Amino acid sequence: MMEKEIRRTLQRLRRTVEKAERELSALEGTIRTAEAGDFPADDYSEARAHMRDVVQFVDEETARLRMKILETGGIEPGRIRRSSGA
Repeated sequence: MMEKEIRRTLQRLRRTVEKAERELSALEGTIRTAEAGDFPADDYSEARAHMRDVVQFVDEETARLRMKILETGGIEPGRIRRSSGA
């Protein structure tokens, strides 16, 4: 049961960061229009890079936990195949 909660939490975090990326893009478009030449493009690029880092962290943590669950169950990770419907 704990594994299910962890997976849900990781997915929520990933969706939250993806939504934040969309919101940042919307904000960037609005501010870029208003400020023109004074727009801090480097700051927005840096913020976007940080968000990508969080998504990468979530993906890595998801993979790590998946491997841990498989190993705990006595299953070798390389022996698992997904069905075509998954």
